[in-house]
Amino acid sequence: MNEKPLAFVSRVMRHLAFVFVVSSAMAVDLPDPAQISAAMKKAVTFAHTHLARQGGYASSYDKEGKIGETEHNRSPTVISIQPPGTTTMGLAMLHAYYATGEELFLRAARDAAGALIQSQLASGGWDSDFDFSPEKMSKYHLRTRSDAAIKDKTKLRNLSTLDDNKTQSALLLLLEIANQSAMKDDVPLQQAKKAGFDALLAAQAPNGGWPQQFRGPADASAPVKKANYPSDWSRVFPKLNYADYYTLNDGNLSEIAKLLIRAHELEKDDRYLAALRHLGDFFLLAQMPEPQPVWAMQYDADMHPAWARKFEPPSVTAYESLGALETLHDIWVITGEDKYLAPMKAALAWFDRSKLADGTHARFYELRTNKPLFFVKDTYELTYDDDNLPTHYSFKTDRQSDVEKFKERLTQPREKLLAKLAGPQTPKEWKSKAKGAADKARRALKALDSEGRWLKSERIDSAEFTKHLNAMASYVEAMRYAE
Repeated sequence: MNEKPLAFVSRVMRHLAFVFVVSSAMAVDLPDPAQISAAMKKAVTFAHTHLARQGGYASSYDKEGKIGETEHNRSPTVISIQPPGTTTMGLAMLHAYYATGEELFLRAARDAAGALIQSQLASGGWDSDFDFSPEKMSKYHLRTRSDAAIKDKTKLRNLSTLDDNKTQSALLLLLEIANQSAMKDDVPLQQAKKAGFDALLAAQAPNGGWPQQFRGPADASAPVKKANYPSDWSRVFPKLNYADYYTLNDGNLSEIAKLLIRAHELEKDDRYLAALRHLGDFFLLAQMPEPQPVWAMQYDADMHPAWARKFEPPSVTAYESLGALETLHDIWVITGEDKYLAPMKAALAWFDRSKLADGTHARFYELRTNKPLFFVKDTYELTYDDDNLPTHYSFKTDRQSDVEKFKERLTQPREKLLAKLAGPQTPKEWKSKAKGAADKARRALKALDSEGRWLKSERIDSAEFTKHLNAMASYVEAMRYAE
């Protein structure tokens, strides 16, 4: 999965307009913040000048920045909504602004938001990517496009996707920028943010979940059921459309939870907290009964685990189940409601008894029997045998260390966890963070080339940009507040 967008999103933004002073008491082996800041400017200037298309960014480029690539497209005018790309690069630029107060970073982040405003669908969210060539733009039903100019809306793309943190990360960027004091009167930005959040909240199903994709409000008559085992299920891939299924895969719902938490933190709108609680209630409903009190990758309308792609069978899953536990715990930290802790004991016991012989977990476990499920390479026949697996997908996952970390997290009092969310508060705490961030900032500085590019395999890579700019911003920010 992709990286979490930014460390700063769980903290209240603070003290932007003040002079950057570094105490002489700081250790001499730490990088010079002025040098790091200069490198940040160089990197953002190059990206903003040579890579941006209408302010947005592809996932990667050739070394000259002429042709952009996304997961599914390659074009001189394409941008990626899916991280890494426009959303995560814009958030990293905004992080740099928080760290330094430099307007250059805010302008670049606002331009990235501008690309999202232009590519926002009438359904309120975003597709995986967007191409600014006039011919390709005409194939979308855009929010800003006059309906009077559209002859047949049904032929236009208007399906907002929550897969791979696409619409969620786009809304996070709009949210963060729209809450800057300098952007309060930015009407296009504020309208796009409102339309996006209104659409997201409207798409929440009566049971509290979200589908993988939506084109409008949820069906208010959809049933609210507890997850249960189907009487039977096909071992052969049925080739069904699963876009309407309630989907935990790729952290879809976990990313929505993080977005709602940040939105409520910034705007104090009770709708976000209500939606967060309702999402927590969905996770409670979605926990399967014994003997597998964990979660599936996706559920149909009857809350049966269901097929998605040809290598994603009805099953319970280790990866999504740990994500569900972590999200429920996050919701408990924010709300203090103990019902969200109720699934923990039984689910963790399942993890302990479901380890494979090598200590790992299977990605998929057969319903009821709990036998690990695998696929045969090339034919994708479902099997219990792991001798000939496809190589494009992880059918085994080493989750045990993460499970142990989660168990330790459960021992911490809520007050301590809330304080951790608030981030460093004292100069001493900021100094400690600076020391911890120094090596990553130093590596980012070394990796930046003379043009202002971060390359990976001889390509300009948006993931590298996001990783390194965030590392530099974290260090400079920490030094700014240290004693």
